Amino acid sequence: MAATNTSPPSGGRTNERQDYCLSDTSLNGRRPPLLVVAKRTAVDRVFFVEVPPYFLLLIKTTVFERVRWVQGFPKQNIDFINNTTICYASGNYLIFVNIENEKRQVLQCLNGKVGALATNIPFQVVAFSDRNLKPIIYIYNFPELSRKARLKGHAQLEYTLLEFSYCGTYLASYSALPEYELTLWNWEKKVILCSRLQPGVEVSQMTFNPMNWHQLCLSSASALTIWNIERSDKNYYPKPKSVNLPAEDGTYIDETKGMFCYTDFKDTVYGPALLICSIAGLAGVEAETFRPKDDLHPLVHPVVHCWNATNEVYVGCEEGHILLINAESLLVTVLFPTPEIHSKDTSVNTMAFHKEGLFVSGNDGIVHSFTVKEIHYRVKDYFDVQEPVENIIFSPDYTLLLVETIKGSVYTYTFGEEPKVKTILDARGGNIQAIDFITPGNKYGMSVTTLGEIRIWLLESGSHVSTLNLRTEVNDMACCPSSLSAALGTSAGYIQFLDVTDVKLPQVVHNVFLTQSSIQHVHYDQRGQYLITGTSDGYIFILNAKPSKSFKVLGFTEMNGNIVQMSTVYISETNLVEVMVLVKTSQSEKSRLEIFSLCEATLTDPGNCCDERGRLKKDIIERRQYKINHSLTSAILDLQNEYLYGYCGHVPYICTYDIPEKDSKVVVLKPEIKMQSKHFGTGILCLSPHGKWLASTAKDGILSIREANSLETFAQFQCHSYQGQGIQSLTFSLDGCSIVANGREDGVLVCLKWKKITDSLAQEAAQHFQAFLDIMKSSIAKENSALLKMRESQLSLDLVSRQSDEYSGTTDRANEQETSWLEKKNLEADRKEVKKFSEKKRELKQGIRALAKTIQEMLEENDLAPQIAQLEQKEFTLDVEEMKKLHAENDKEVAKLRKETEMENLAKMYLWNVLKEECWDSMSVKGQGLRLRKDIVEANSVASSLTQRSHEEEEEEEKEEEDEEKVVKRDSGLPNYLLGSLCTSFDADISMLKSQLELHTREEKINQIILLKDIIYKIKTIFNNEFVTTFQQKKLAIAHVREKNIRLREIIEDLELGEDVWQPEIEDCEKPDLILTVADDEIEVERYLTLWQREQAEMAAALELQRRLLAERDNFRRRALMDMMNGVLEVKKEDILRMVVPQPSFMVSKIDAIWNEEERRQAKEYEKKVKELNEEKDKYRKSLDAELRKIQGSIQETTQAFDYNLKKLFERKVQAEMVINQEELKITNLVFSLLLDEELSTRELGLNNFLERKQLEKKSTAKEVFMAQDEVETYRENYDNLVAEDKVIERGFKKEFAELSSPHAELLNKLFKRRPRMPRQRGHVECTSPYGNRLGSGRIKKDSLAQIMKAMDDLDSPHHMPEGLDPAVWQYFCAARRTKIENEQRVKQKAAGLLEIQAFLRRRTEDDEKVQMDIEKIFQELFVLQKDKSFYQVDLTVQFLLKQGQVETENFHFVLDYSESVIITRSVIEDLNNSIRVHCQRKITNMVENKKYHKGIFQIEWEHKKMVMEMEDLNQKAWDIQMLFFSRAHQMYLREQNYDLMVSFQISQMEQTLASMDKNHKRDVEAQKELLKKLRKMNYQHDLANYTLSCMLYEELLCNSERKHICQTIGLKLTCEKIAEERYEATLQQQKLIDISKEQYAQISILQAEVERLRMKTFPALIHM
Repeated sequence: MAATNTSPPSGGRTNERQDYCLSDTSLNGRRPPLLVVAKRTAVDRVFFVEVPPYFLLLIKTTVFERVRWVQGFPKQNIDFINNTTICYASGNYLIFVNIENEKRQVLQCLNGKVGALATNIPFQVVAFSDRNLKPIIYIYNFPELSRKARLKGHAQLEYTLLEFSYCGTYLASYSALPEYELTLWNWEKKVILCSRLQPGVEVSQMTFNPMNWHQLCLSSASALTIWNIERSDKNYYPKPKSVNLPAEDGTYIDETKGMFCYTDFKDTVYGPALLICSIAGLAGVEAETFRPKDDLHPLVHPVVHCWNATNEVYVGCEEGHILLINAESLLVTVLFPTPEIHSKDTSVNTMAFHKEGLFVSGNDGIVHSFTVKEIHYRVKDYFDVQEPVENIIFSPDYTLLLVETIKGSVYTYTFGEEPKVKTILDARGGNIQAIDFITPGNKYGMSVTTLGEIRIWLLESGSHVSTLNLRTEVNDMACCPSSLSAALGTSAGYIQFLDVTDVKLPQVVHNVFLTQSSIQHVHYDQRGQYLITGTSDGYIFILNAKPSKSFKVLGFTEMNGNIVQMSTVYISETNLVEVMVLVKTSQSEKSRLEIFSLCEATLTDPGNCCDERGRLKKDIIERRQYKINHSLTSAILDLQNEYLYGYCGHVPYICTYDIPEKDSKVVVLKPEIKMQSKHFGTGILCLSPHGKWLASTAKDGILSIREANSLETFAQFQCHSYQGQGIQSLTFSLDGCSIVANGREDGVLVCLKWKKITDSLAQEAAQHFQAFLDIMKSSIAKENSALLKMRESQLSLDLVSRQSDEYSGTTDRANEQETSWLEKKNLEADRKEVKKFSEKKRELKQGIRALAKTIQEMLEENDLAPQIAQLEQKEFTLDVEEMKKLHAENDKEVAKLRKETEMENLAKMYLWNVLKEECWDSMSVKGQGLRLRKDIVEANSVASSLTQRSHEEEEEEEKEEEDEEKVVKRDSGLPNYLLGSLCTSFDADISMLKSQLELHTREEKINQIILLKDIIYKIKTIFNNEFVTTFQQKKLAIAHVREKNIRLREIIEDLELGEDVWQPEIEDCEKPDLILTVADDEIEVERYLTLWQREQAEMAAALELQRRLLAERDNFRRRALMDMMNGVLEVKKEDILRMVVPQPSFMVSKIDAIWNEEERRQAKEYEKKVKELNEEKDKYRKSLDAELRKIQGSIQETTQAFDYNLKKLFERKVQAEMVINQEELKITNLVFSLLLDEELSTRELGLNNFLERKQLEKKSTAKEVFMAQDEVETYRENYDNLVAEDKVIERGFKKEFAELSSPHAELLNKLFKRRPRMPRQRGHVECTSPYGNRLGSGRIKKDSLAQIMKAMDDLDSPHHMPEGLDPAVWQYFCAARRTKIENEQRVKQKAAGLLEIQAFLRRRTEDDEKVQMDIEKIFQELFVLQKDKSFYQVDLTVQFLLKQGQVETENFHFVLDYSESVIITRSVIEDLNNSIRVHCQRKITNMVENKKYHKGIFQIEWEHKKMVMEMEDLNQKAWDIQMLFFSRAHQMYLREQNYDLMVSFQISQMEQTLASMDKNHKRDVEAQKELLKKLRKMNYQHDLANYTLSCMLYEELLCNSERKHICQTIGLKLTCEKIAEERYEATLQQQKLIDISKEQYAQISILQAEVERLRMKTFPALIHM
């Protein structure tokens, strides 16, 4: 808090006393007291004053504001408060509307927005809550609107629901987060009767039973609960009962409790039937409500409910179902429509009960009536409101139906012979967007909604004058000061001008289509010469505001940014209009202002002030820019154009800035005056027409009126609430007497007027208003006549257009797209430019064509040139820079893709390493396989499946089995069939295993499982060792075959057989490590090499080429060897087959007939050599053939031996898997038995926990029963006493009047028993209410005794007095009769209370018996469970191992007929499988690509979030730098020129000071040491004295204790004697008093007899006595 003014006012005396107030304008909680400072020349007194929360802040002057009227629409349900008045909440106001005369009353909620609302019709009160922390419920009377009660409960945030009971003074409230509490109040006594928490339960509707206030119905979107309020004397107990709702399809679901919900029936071999919660492992509270997922069905979702007259509830559901629920039995009945309307879809949002049926309505906007008969209902439509309905409600007399729509419109439907629909509120236009006063501003106001609905209001009463719907979206509106016109800016870019000379019939007289962008701001200057509009894209258009100039567009200018606010000032001396525009910049911490001037020339000669496109010239408007180093949300100019006002956005301050001289440079403005606004949130400023008052407001909804010069607040009012985001716009009237403000989100329009204002302030505003009227009077009259002409011309145009439309049937103009003024200007400018530069364009085009032709010729010439002389294509590119740019972008994209690929590969490598480590390296033994040749495997499998075993093999197997049985018997001593497996065939140690017949306890079963797992591990280890041995054998076999194949290939090559040699290899399945290694030949794509790798590869290729060239040089030795001996020095044996005898040449060229002798001899030698060579070849070929067979036989023997070993290994594997499966089956049975034990234990624990909870509940119910019985006994005793008193009164009456004469006594006795007859209201027989005459109303009960006493006045009148009876006796008789009647009423009330308490006791007893039955049921369940548990502990599952043929099976129906079967080729199935694999691979590829794409999206989102966070960090750093603390030391460092010299001087001074202080310190230390010596000496002396005194004190204490003990002993005896004496004296005194009382009693009896005798003689005299 800070004082708003600390200096005396100018011109005043300095010693004059002034009072200033300091206030905290916080809206939350209780306001602190005001600090009042009584000031003269200085503050001499400060005191606190307690003020109410609605206190208005006063500063220097006493000024008050009050609400003149409020207009708004309901945002929640409407309620009737009597037959003709409705009440609804709008913002922070309660509005009461009389639907007959439409008169309104307003009640403001002083603590923010109105929360929940409820009305009580019998008592005519309204209750509402605020929305502050720790909200309060207020109850006001109607129509006085005086507060009757203020209720404060336990709610922390808000009350969501309020509801009055019709009978009694009860109010129910429900609070939301965090406590979710249902509270019942007695609002007359302002006390809480009872409350109940429901954590996490959101409630949407709460209603009392109209026939019984003891019942409440609470519904939410997922549940419905009936609450019974039970009362025992003065105690109240809420008891909830949840309703089991049906499923979404309307079927009923049997909701069984989780603790007794058994599973479906199964074979008892697998254990007993257990509860679902026990199987789930639940044993706590959650076991009671647990249901399996498959049993959970979606239920209906209640939307609305209402009660009928038979204690039943109608419920409308979101799915369209109508439910009927009995409040006592909670029986749910689903109502179905009759068959003829079965297809009709009726959505239900609200419902109300009436005699004619159940009225419902929903999103279709039609009000239906459902007539229910049994389980069907018939639908009747009443009327349609054309929009979704939110609420319907009947008036208290049920003659009127009120309909409220979702938008807030309100309609009434009157029942009768001629039903009538009336509109009370019409909210179809949406929220109010802008407001203004119609010139001159003291009679009418105008508002416009977002959907273009214009309304004119009467300022005095707020009554509605007229409405005009433009059917277009409107953003802003302003009224012209110089004429009775208004301008509206639409989202379509139009400016529409309205003529409001006739306020009852406003009309659009002109339209201007400025731009395609939306018009966001519309503003007039003070004299109404210019209309300035701002668009969403930063354009500002200037229009002539006068209708006589047809609202001509003068020009436009552009702003770089979004326009926040505009302000204008008219300077009369220079006839200029200064326009200031607040522009939103990209820098949130700074603001930019632009100011330009509009001179008179823009009106008279706009053509010279604008360019061809309509843009205003800079030298004409003299545009200036200003910057402010902090953000502003609002800024306006002073009327003198000397400074401007700004509302800071980030800090709550209002500042004034001096406007410097005109400068072309950007000037940074600094605040001159800085005043704390005491608002929170973004705010707006508004200056009064005379410029003396500055209004400020923000999201808090507080309107503050300040002095424009000093910014001091002199008036403040809570106009709107901060929950509704405060005020959107506000404006002053020209006379300053009214202020109109509309809310941002609550849609409330508030008109304020001054309740009390000083004469000086009022006079200033009135003078300015009168001066304005004098100046503008002639202009307004002139422009209004022009408006009249425009109205007439517009009417004629509309008439002509309608006639043309009717004649043609269609409108062609609607299909044509209209061109805006800005587009027209641009088109005109473009035409002029085209016309002006057409010759230049033609020349440029011709030059470009010639240049293109030349380049084409150069390209053709380049193609004809040799390749070495050709130029590259890019050399002919003219735009070299663009080409380089494209190359750079391409390289950048390639680098980006390469980086992404590298990161993706890195991620894959990481994933590979993780998978390898977790899935491969973690395995101690990797999965591995062995394969052999396909033909051998197939042959062996076929042979093993078709051939029969020989007798010898059978005998060998029998011997092996006998040996195995002997081993088993030797190891475990158990028969083989009891062991249950063949684990002994693998030499497994079973000595530690226990017999299957001895496994009873949990520990034994767990130990058996561990041992069986160990046996399985050993069996797998044995098989793996055998597998490794066989795998090594395969490696040796492969090496042997590979060695033999070398020679085999040579023989096949020599024999030229052309056969393939079979070479076995280790496959991937046999060596799985190969799967994790990728060979180079497996990579199909080209390998990417880095620059260094490419250089190394090029160097290696060059060296290889050089080596090859050197090897290919001329080698004469090798050439000679090739020519002479075919490249070898000796002939090998293997070369015989390739040797050829050279044939003589003559045998080719000559025939044998012409050969000579020599030639014949050579021919014979040739033949002989050929024969010898062929014989040697045959001999060598035979040897090679024999060697070939030998090698093949060796290879076959090796492979057959390996295949035999592999076959044995396979049989061993089958046997191992069989044993493992047998052991795993035993483990499974043991695990199942353990699981069954655990489920049984869980069930037992759950039942025990449930039993404990029930026992605690039993204690609670027993305690409640005991307390209720005690209350009943006490209450019955009181009732019996009251009845006894009543009888005593009756007997006393007979005794007192027994002395009268018998006629008088009998007559008085009859009159004494006579009671007044209460008048019956026959009008109630034909009651319009469907609930009938609810006589249990609290008001009727309260006034019943008063009515009886009033009726007794007639019986007590003298004309009922018997004749001859003394009037005094009659008066005594009347008093006695009244006493008797009052006592009878008390007896009746006591009897009713006794019945209620007895009913409460009966209910508590029933609850106690129910809990006892549950306990007995639990005990029974525990007994059955223990029996089952003991049975299944001894009922073991044993696994036997039996030989084939010893087990008899049932006769199953095997398939023997294959006539309908089809034989399919195996290749078809394989091809189909291959096709499936291909498609699956494609699908996997697509899924991988999609995953990569999504991964990229996530990466981009993560980078975006990262950048946003970095941006926030940078903004925070900038803020920290801006708020950096700048101390005085820093300032001195910057201010001093020789800072070091100053520091050294200070150091020298400090050293001297320290030396002086050290010297003084030493002197003080010496003095203190001397003093310490003296004190020690004195302390020693005092110690001696204290020791002496302590010894004396000890002796005194000892003596004192002895004396005290003696006194106590003696005193106890004396006290006993004294008590005995006192009792003896009291007994004597009591005996004396008894004797005296007996004597007095005898005397009194004698006197009574005498008095009775005398009274019989003189009866009247005795009456007086």
